[in-house]
Amino acid sequence: MSEWNTVKLADAPLEILDGDRGKNYPSQDEFSDYGYCLFLSTKNVRSIGFDFSECQFVSKVRDELLRKGRLQRNDVVLTTRGTVGNLGFFNDKVGYEKIRINSGMVIIRPDESKLFPAFNFYTFRKLQSDFLTFTSGSAQPQLPIRDLKEIEISIPPLEEQKAIASVLSSLDDKIDLLHRQNNTLERMAETLFRQWFVEEAQEDWEEVKLGDFIEINKKSINKTYPFNQIEYLDTGSLTEGKVDSLQSYMINEAPSRALRLVEHNDVLISTVRPNQKHYGIINNPIENLVVSSGFCVLTCTKISPHFVYLLLTNNEMTEYLHSIAEGSTSTYPSLKPSDIAAITFQLPPNQKLADFAKIANDSWDKIHKNYKQIQTLEKLRDNLLPKLMSGEVRVI
Repeated sequence: MSEWNTVKLADAPLEILDGDRGKNYPSQDEFSDYGYCLFLSTKNVRSIGFDFSECQFVSKVRDELLRKGRLQRNDVVLTTRGTVGNLGFFNDKVGYEKIRINSGMVIIRPDESKLFPAFNFYTFRKLQSDFLTFTSGSAQPQLPIRDLKEIEISIPPLEEQKAIASVLSSLDDKIDLLHRQNNTLERMAETLFRQWFVEEAQEDWEEVKLGDFIEINKKSINKTYPFNQIEYLDTGSLTEGKVDSLQSYMINEAPSRALRLVEHNDVLISTVRPNQKHYGIINNPIENLVVSSGFCVLTCTKISPHFVYLLLTNNEMTEYLHSIAEGSTSTYPSLKPSDIAAITFQLPPNQKLADFAKIANDSWDKIHKNYKQIQTLEKLRDNLLPKLMSGEVRVI
C-alpha cells in the first residue's frame, strides 16, 4: 500500500467543473425542442447512470451562449443539489455526442495520464455513501464544492487503477447485459400483445370489465399475521417491473402503509401518480413480504397476469389512468380500486389467451431468472467495491 497516495479531491489529478451560471446562461424558455445538444437537469442523473427519458435539447442558435458545462468523454457528472450524490459516467456507451449540464451538478474530469477514467468513476461511486455527511440544508440539500474538495481519496498506480476498474466494469457489463435481455423479452411480449389483442382484435369479441377477472387487495395484515419481522416494498422501490430494494422492519415499527400481502404472479400498480410507472409482477414472494397500501394488488384468478400487466402498463393506458387520477379529489393524483376494476377490454377467445399465457410465462420466467443473477452480481460488486478501492483486496 506504500505506493498508494491519499489526497484531498482539491489536490487529486482531476478538475471539478461547475455548470454555467453566468450572465450568458439562457432561461428555460429559450431552449428549442428540436436542437442538437442535450441539456441535462439533475433529474436526468440517477443513482448510477444517466436517464435521457425527459431531456431538453439546446438549439444550435443558442449553443454559443453556453460557454461552460459541456461534457467530454470520460467525464463523471455528480449531482450536488436536491438528491446529492447521483452519478453519470459519460463514456463510450453513452450514445449522445453533445451534452451539457445545468446547475445543481458538477463535472469531474480526470487527468487521464494519472487517473484512469473508469477508476475515477468508481472512486466517486464508493464515495456515494459518504456524501450525505458533507451535505447541508434541509429544504434543498446541497453539497458545496468547497466541502467536496476536502474529501480524501486513495489513488494507486495507474496500472493498478486499470486492473481494479476492469474487475468492477466486467461485473457492471454483465449486469447491463442481463438488464438489456430483460428489456428485450418484455418488449417482445408487448409487441405480441399489441398485435394479437389490439391490431388483430375482432369486432365480435365481447367487451368486459377487468373487475370480473381479478380480485383486488385480496389479503392484508391482520391480528393472525404470524411474522414479527417483515420485508417491506414501498411504491417508490418498484418501477417498470424492477424492484430496487426492500426495507426490513419489526412489525410493530413498520410504516402505517405496510398492509398488503401478495401471492405469486400478483400484479402491483401504484394508485398515486400512475404516470410515474410504479408497477410490476410479483414472482415467488418471500413469506414475510408486505407491500404498501399505495399499491393496488391484483390477483388474476381467471386470466393471465401477464395479459393484465400489459393491458395496464402500455403508454396509452398509463395516460388514461393518470387522467383519472388527476380528476380525483385526493391530496395527490390517485386511483381508487374501483377505477381499475371498471377498465374494459375486448375478451379474446380462450385458446388465444392460453397461447399468449404460455409465451408470456416463458418470457417472465427468464426475466425473473435474470433478475436473480443481477442481484447476485450486484451484491458481489457492492462488496468488492470498497475493498478494491481501499486496497484491502489487491488485483496486482
